[in-house]
Amino acid sequence: MMAPELVEQYTNISLAEEIELCDFRLALKVLRKKILSLDFQNSLHVHDPQNSFEYLEVLYKLRQLSERLGNLDPGGEAKEHKEITVYADDLFEMAMARLEEEFVYLLTYYKQPLEQELLSFRSTEDGSTDEFSCSSFSEEQSEGKSTQTGSSGGSEYFVADLIQPGALSAVKSIANFMFLSDYSNECCQAYINARQGAIDEFVVSLHIDKHSIEELLSTRWNKLSSSIKRWNRAMKYFVRVYLASERRLSSLIFGELSESAVDLSFYEISFSSVMQLLSFYEAVAIGEPKPEKLFRILDMYEVLDDLLPEAEFLFQAGGSDMVLTEYNEVLLQLGESARKTFAEFKYAIESYTSSSAVPTGAVHPLTKYVMNFIKAVTVYSKTLDSLLKDTDQRHHHFSADIQSMPSSCPHFTATALHLQSIAAVLEANLEAGSRLYRDGRLRNIFMMNNICYMVQKVKNSDLKSFLGDDWIRMHNRMFQHQATNYERASWSHVLSYLSDDGLCAAGDTASRKIIREKFKNFNLSFEDVYRVQTAWSVPDDQLREDVRISISLKVIQAYRTFLGRYSSLLDGTKQRDRYIKYRPEDLEELLLDLFEGTQKSLQHSGRA
Repeated sequence: MMAPELVEQYTNISLAEEIELCDFRLALKVLRKKILSLDFQNSLHVHDPQNSFEYLEVLYKLRQLSERLGNLDPGGEAKEHKEITVYADDLFEMAMARLEEEFVYLLTYYKQPLEQELLSFRSTEDGSTDEFSCSSFSEEQSEGKSTQTGSSGGSEYFVADLIQPGALSAVKSIANFMFLSDYSNECCQAYINARQGAIDEFVVSLHIDKHSIEELLSTRWNKLSSSIKRWNRAMKYFVRVYLASERRLSSLIFGELSESAVDLSFYEISFSSVMQLLSFYEAVAIGEPKPEKLFRILDMYEVLDDLLPEAEFLFQAGGSDMVLTEYNEVLLQLGESARKTFAEFKYAIESYTSSSAVPTGAVHPLTKYVMNFIKAVTVYSKTLDSLLKDTDQRHHHFSADIQSMPSSCPHFTATALHLQSIAAVLEANLEAGSRLYRDGRLRNIFMMNNICYMVQKVKNSDLKSFLGDDWIRMHNRMFQHQATNYERASWSHVLSYLSDDGLCAAGDTASRKIIREKFKNFNLSFEDVYRVQTAWSVPDDQLREDVRISISLKVIQAYRTFLGRYSSLLDGTKQRDRYIKYRPEDLEELLLDLFEGTQKSLQHSGRA
């Protein structure tokens, strides 16, 4: 048996020295025994990555010995030379196979998951659902996205070590030896296989279930909407943290050996997972354009658009542009889907019809839905501007509409134009719906309530910047005009009984009779209005108070004047009690019951 020192002797002799074939055979056998003794995977104890360097030292000696053998003139020992050469080649192939196993072992055992960063990622999840997730206009809903962008800061830009630093040097050294030994293809493929397993585990840790596009298209929107929030967070974290870290790892291992190996290995490792995530986005993009989907589609578009520079950096040098081609195609599909969905929202308002009027004349659910919807749209204005502007220009009306916008609207944008158009469509729909009321007075209340609600939503939100001060002033006048029409229609008849027509201060018999009739008819008329209009509703506190004050000023003043002028002409206390049922302060208090949405009636007799 040859001692290790003898191996050293044979691998370090100069080219001028004579070496016998039998000496090569003995040296190779010693190296074989050494190679077999370093059986890392079957070891009872986890080996230190530094042990890999000992194994590499043996392989370096084996390769040197094989090279010397190849340069040796066999002379008359050609057959024996060939046998030893075959033995050396087989031994080197076996050694490289074991080295490849060691390479995979190090990559697998010493991989470093992103547990801490993933915990931070999960903590940002709010579990909320999309409040615009149904297409009904029956509830007041106000969700799009929060005003914060949520696309920067924290762990989203963290680049992690995916291999424990203590093992990285050994992994790089093995890769270097395999490349120098013409095993670059085997090295890259082993690396790809090992890292694909790691990336698959990471995707599983994100709880992103694999679904086909067909399955996603058949998923209920409520469930899909909730999943989209997870996909968006996962996509940002996946690209900015995981893929950035994966690309860095490939560069650390192969960067000094071959840039093409860096690109190819990263591409092969990430391709399947990236395409899987993009398929989620594609499924939503090609789905039916329904208004309730708009905000989630815009969220998805913004995520992909925001990540595009990173995606281009990661994949532009790859062996194929398939990932970027698919990425840009899905981005275009989402943009087109957002445009169609926004147009569908406007069409849904135009085509919406009510079968019955809101009983109390209050704010229509359609008004609440639309105004909260377009309020949420303003958060996406920058994105919508870019998506809508091209469409509007293709239809040759964008520039003209921009020029026609009021100077008080600071946002001369495509989004502003469309929001103004939607508000106008809503007004037209409300006007049509108001015709369902048989009572013209309630029609006025309905229009007053709804236009006032629209104005308040605009004044108290970012909508003001898009619709402008001129829009607010104009619509203030509109609902005030409705209030004036209501007062005229409701109270002119009541106040007509408090006029001086047909009366004289002398108090002749005819005048006394007219006075009694006027008091009687005033009471009946007032009570009828009270009974009907206590059931009507004016939800806005300030508007309700303003309308009551306006009514009170007219009614109480007229009643007080009429009472002071003619109550003394009634005969006796009994007659006054019969016809003068209310004091002015009684009426003033009763007027406070109007527009509370609960019908009341007057059962009591007068209080003198």
